[in-house]
Amino acid sequence: MDKLLIRGGGRLAGTLKVSGAKNAALPILAATLLSEETTKICNLPHLHDITTMIELMGCLGVGLTLDEKMSIEVDGATVRNSRAPYELVKTMRASILVLGPLLTRFGHAEVSFPGGCAIGSRPVDLHLKAMEAMGATIDIEDGYIKAQCNGRLHGADINFATVTVGGTENALMAAVLAEGKTTIRNAAREPEVVDLAQCLVKMGALIDGIGSSTLEIEGVDRLHGCEYSVMPDRIEAGTYLVAAAATGGRLRLEGAQPHHLDIVLEKLRDAGAEVSFGDDWIELDMRGRRPKAVDITTAPYPGFPTDMQAQFTALNTIAQGVGRVTETVFENRLVQTHEMNRMGADIVIDGNSALIRGCAVLRGAPVMASDLRASASLVIAGLVAEGETLVDRIYHIDRGYECIEEKLQSLGADIRRLS
Repeated sequence: MDKLLIRGGGRLAGTLKVSGAKNAALPILAATLLSEETTKICNLPHLHDITTMIELMGCLGVGLTLDEKMSIEVDGATVRNSRAPYELVKTMRASILVLGPLLTRFGHAEVSFPGGCAIGSRPVDLHLKAMEAMGATIDIEDGYIKAQCNGRLHGADINFATVTVGGTENALMAAVLAEGKTTIRNAAREPEVVDLAQCLVKMGALIDGIGSSTLEIEGVDRLHGCEYSVMPDRIEAGTYLVAAAATGGRLRLEGAQPHHLDIVLEKLRDAGAEVSFGDDWIELDMRGRRPKAVDITTAPYPGFPTDMQAQFTALNTIAQGVGRVTETVFENRLVQTHEMNRMGADIVIDGNSALIRGCAVLRGAPVMASDLRASASLVIAGLVAEGETLVDRIYHIDRGYECIEEKLQSLGADIRRLS
């Protein structure tokens, strides 16, 4: 099993190109199942989860052509199967996103219950209730979600009890080919949901309210193919910005979208960073200073992203002062703090909050990643620690960060992969 060996203490400095967003690419790939024509998706990140989704689509019979620039042509006319098997779905929660497209296009779908990061309860019942509201019959048998409808799905008024990104995406994809009008209330507003909606519109979908908490979809008979480029990854961008800030360094990100990171950039300024940006770039400079502690509370977009919580927790461990991090989205997402304490951090857990007293220095130690963003936070901790840090179970990080050790090496980090 691969590990990352980090010798900390240096400042990151340089320029990086932001990769395509995994959390936008996965639902957009699923959306290509809605059309019988060829759809080209560009700017895919080279990640394990993307490979898994491509394998899943191949299993469904989709014709796929991938080039060296990570652009893929998807021929939706060749789909011959509507069953997503456990062997593929077990490793990636986003596999559930094929449910809505398969059901609305073919009238039936079988999808194994999904896997993914162990960060708490993320039930799919909201997805299933949305499908049922549109006329689907759902049965759970042998670990599979078996959904079918008599003819086309029909429009419905869907009011999510809690904000759900995946549920919004699944309902949106199901609704675009349903008969009549669907209204999705309390819809997720994340940029990745917006990116999916904009791709669907380019394929011929009729969607109003994109970017708001109420989406109105008028179903159409068919969608056509298109060419679409996936948005840049705001979480990857935020992660490298935090890493640069924690090490007292400087960083320029090319291909970033600053308006997706408003609250993250605000918190980085609170930590003492000098931040500037343009339409497609962000610059951060700490000028060698130690960061100041910041308080954060996670919330659905446009609030502070839960996917950036662990990285700011790592920054707070070596910051001046005391910071409180409160996690309101996933109940197990403070688990990485125990590993940071092994490196000399002073973190006390109080319910869903972590009280972090900044230390002048962390010390390298063997640590183990528990999920995708926790693994990124341990890499950041290793970058600021004295001595060597060995991060185990980095298959988590490979699910969401493209060539992380190579990108950090280009910024001056002493980091390498051990097999």
